[in-house]
Amino acid sequence: MAENQIRVMRVIARMNVGGPAIQISGLARNLDHERFDQRIYAGICDAGERDYAKEVAKDVVIHHVPGLSQSINPIKDLRAIFYLIWQIRAFEPDIIHTHTFKAGFVGRIAASMSFRDVKIVHTFHGHILHGYFSPAVNKFIIAIERYLTKKSDVLIAVGEVVRDDLLSARIGYPGQYQIVPPGLVFNSSKSKAEARAELDLKPEDKVISFIGRITKIKRVDRFLDVVELLQKSETNLKVLVAGEGDLFPQMKEIAKQRDLSVQWLGWVDDVEPIIQASDLVLLTSDNEGTPISLIQAALAGVPVVATDVGSVSNVVLDQKTGFLASLRAVDIAEKVSEILQNPELAKDLGTQAKLIAAQKYGVLRLAKDHEKIYLELIG
Repeated sequence: MAENQIRVMRVIARMNVGGPAIQISGLARNLDHERFDQRIYAGICDAGERDYAKEVAKDVVIHHVPGLSQSINPIKDLRAIFYLIWQIRAFEPDIIHTHTFKAGFVGRIAASMSFRDVKIVHTFHGHILHGYFSPAVNKFIIAIERYLTKKSDVLIAVGEVVRDDLLSARIGYPGQYQIVPPGLVFNSSKSKAEARAELDLKPEDKVISFIGRITKIKRVDRFLDVVELLQKSETNLKVLVAGEGDLFPQMKEIAKQRDLSVQWLGWVDDVEPIIQASDLVLLTSDNEGTPISLIQAALAGVPVVATDVGSVSNVVLDQKTGFLASLRAVDIAEKVSEILQNPELAKDLGTQAKLIAAQKYGVLRLAKDHEKIYLELIG
């Protein structure tokens, strides 16, 4: 390590397949290595989750934190805190940057208990204020976040809506926040025809895909309602679902009972060929940060229909790069049909999406945004 390098300690609960892991991997590769010495500290993935670092980002070095996971366990959490304190004293970081709620709690407590002069940054890749827990638990989480923001120098939100939701809950103050949208690279060099051939799809098929965790907040039940409506009006409809989660077996059984033609792909290391093969990517969530799957779709020139929640509207410009919909399955299905039945409209939406996403959501822009924040913090 060079004497003038800025040391960044990055902490995340687990590197499971999803947006935060993709962003952290992008930062590991693209942050200026001459200026910054960064180390990534992460816990283990929960049962049933795939480890993005082990299976996809194998070039990214992860320092394992004993006891750290997404699940709440006071004994293990305390172990993780003391391990991070030890690592802080050994690494002597200039900046500790935490990602997601659990790591934000453990990492910022460890930073406070280490008694080191260190700057604290926390990224909200979304939030868990709505749709995850009961009102009583939500109040408890909000109280924790309000306390932790007092120990933070900079709060990063992936979109304006996420920031505004947090401010409405009195988590932090406006001057603490920086907006840093996700950034990534779409690597697939396959043509649409090649991607379809690999998935046994025909040129005349109308292909819609769902990419994400099969969990309550993603409302896969609503997605299946949309599929049922579409099957009544669309010919040659093919539906791909890439992802797993706690509701995976239940959703598969519901689809089977309702005779829905859905191809369940499970966890997929590389979703880009699936997006490339699609005519449309569909998102039906109750809450979102800035969904990586929708950015990937935009970079591939594939239009999107998505529920208008969280910061989705930052990615999907309604009637310009895709359609935003209400939470009603009928409304979502109507917008999907409008795109599927109008190839010229689909082409125009996809072209605009690709142009805008390339400028707004590139991985180099993500790295430069972080470098600017870090340099301003260190002064």
